[in-house]
Amino acid sequence: MNYAKINRCDIANGEGIRVSLFVSGCRNRCKGCFQPETWDFTYGKLFDEAAAAEIFAAADNPAVRGLTILGGEPMEPENQPEVLALLCEFKRRYPDKTVWLYTGNLYEELIGGRGEHRSFLPITARLLSCVDVLVDGRYIEEEKGLGLRFRGSKNQRVIDLNETGSQGRVVIWSGCKEDKYYEN
Repeated sequence: MNYAKINRCDIANGEGIRVSLFVSGCRNRCKGCFQPETWDFTYGKLFDEAAAAEIFAAADNPAVRGLTILGGEPMEPENQPEVLALLCEFKRRYPDKTVWLYTGNLYEELIGGRGEHRSFLPITARLLSCVDVLVDGRYIEEEKGLGLRFRGSKNQRVIDLNETGSQGRVVIWSGCKEDKYYEN
């Protein structure tokens, strides 16, 4: 897996100060994507032990609330094995920090309930079990909203996966109640 960048101090992609990993590779190719260079699976650098060490070193800071994985598309089949390994180790080291993951896929597609299922692999459920908040759905430029918290377009959902698992239905993350929606 390649990655475009690591942000050691990110406040835009999840609640609180976060470490963010932007993976490379995306077949969704959303119109208006803010970083289309990440569509290329070979863009950036190879994700290796040094990159993982950089993430963990940044996460050692007690002010960091968690890790965010986005891209590109972390749930592309080619990216899932490396993302899963990273998330398992992150959760082992930092059980009290949260993991956010952004995907153009719908949650229902990822769990095998509907859609193309191209991103559903035997490891997908295990990967999702390491995620606390999932931002799902493709970015739709025509549904862009400047006041949306942690998402770019109205169709995207910010899903609390822990509550979703407990309740057996999709539960929207409570922080979305603070959306200040403005038409663009």
